[in-house]
Amino acid sequence: MSQPPSDPYPPQPGSGAPYGSYPPPQQPGGYPAPQQPGGYPPPQQQPGGYPPPQQPGAFPAQGGQPYGDPSLPPAKKKSNVGKIVLISLAVVLVLCLGGAAITFFAVKDEVKETVDATKTRVVAPATLAGRAKSTEPALLNGAKQLETELKNSLPDATSTVGAFYGTAAKKNLVMIAAASGLNTNPSKTLDDTIKGAGQSEVQLGEMKKVDAGPLGGEAKCGDAEAANVPLGVCVWSDKGSLGMIIIYFKSGDEAAAELPAMRGQIQQKS
Repeated sequence: MSQPPSDPYPPQPGSGAPYGSYPPPQQPGGYPAPQQPGGYPPPQQQPGGYPPPQQPGAFPAQGGQPYGDPSLPPAKKKSNVGKIVLISLAVVLVLCLGGAAITFFAVKDEVKETVDATKTRVVAPATLAGRAKSTEPALLNGAKQLETELKNSLPDATSTVGAFYGTAAKKNLVMIAAASGLNTNPSKTLDDTIKGAGQSEVQLGEMKKVDAGPLGGEAKCGDAEAANVPLGVCVWSDKGSLGMIIIYFKSGDEAAAELPAMRGQIQQKS
């Protein structure tokens, strides 16, 4: 009579060490426990059979990528000052090239008004209506471009100025652009300037005649919008100068109220 084998459960091919003298544990229902690839035990389950929790701040998203912690504040949007500056520059370029330069400095009359006009100069004061000159890099670069384009467009001008005052953060930003020289037909120059500005990217509304202030001449102001920012726009024109102010975040009426004081600081006579 033959003897039974000493190990009733011999090792299975490729399984490594034998189980020993006891059979492998059975799952309820009699099915063997599934093996993990490589012989590793199955991962531990949390009480109640739920998978392990996610790390704080790592929420699953589409494609398996985690989102950031929603409790953190959203990233700040970039300032649109740069875009505003470019649009403002477009206004001034059209101002100079849209027909105004044709009549500006056209004829040199030997009359008193013309003599007085030759004494007119435009400057960029240290402060403008209580606003300090801007030190924002984008605005400083914009001011330089204004100066360059004004000089190129009006080579006969006796002086030119382009500058920014205040800040966008305080919503008191102002852009100025002006030139001095013989302006024999201020009314036409004013209308040509407004017509040119209306052809730019700025949405310019109706420009109404306003008080030009003690320096005389003619002026018009109105509402405008650029890059979803409201603007108050004023243009003045007299025998010796042509200028524009744009007050950001303000209306045309608010700009008109500040025009005389601002113009008095920009336009000077020797």
